[in-house]
Amino acid sequence: MAREIETKYRVRDPDALLAALAAAGVELGAPARQDDQAYAPRGWDPSQGKAGFTFARLRTQGRTHTVTTKTPVANAMECVEHETAVADREAMHGVLTALGYVPSVRIVKTRRTGTAGPIGVCVDEMAGAGVFLELELVVDDDRDGRAAQAGLDAWARGLGVELERTTDTYDTLARRTPV
Repeated sequence: MAREIETKYRVRDPDALLAALAAAGVELGAPARQDDQAYAPRGWDPSQGKAGFTFARLRTQGRTHTVTTKTPVANAMECVEHETAVADREAMHGVLTALGYVPSVRIVKTRRTGTAGPIGVCVDEMAGAGVFLELELVVDDDRDGRAAQAGLDAWARGLGVELERTTDTYDTLARRTPV
């Protein structure tokens, strides 16, 4: 069972972040546009929180489509995930809605990715919401998620740039961002 444990930060100075990541040996790939449709279980409301619910995401990046389910564990940034490529985005949308999922928000962002040892590093620009640094660990063990998040936070703080940590996921940010 794979879990993704992450932390996210609002970035005030993207150029300073890019320089700090380069100095830390993180090589970021070329920017890629991600078009995500988020899905929530029928009857779910954001006021209920995310724990105990499984959400889905249908992503298109270039000509590749993937579907992912995320089940939050201790908090919304620690999830059990299942992901696979799909051939037909519209057909998968039909499958998800037939299974009882309801489209919730559309999230479009530009992402650059790299690694720092076992840490996945993402620099994302989401229209209307700003630039974010996301750090991710994908684990298949029983490590404490909050302790792992504290370790990710320490790594981020070690970059020496101004970062504002947020516990908001991109779907939450998208709901708050005027179109």
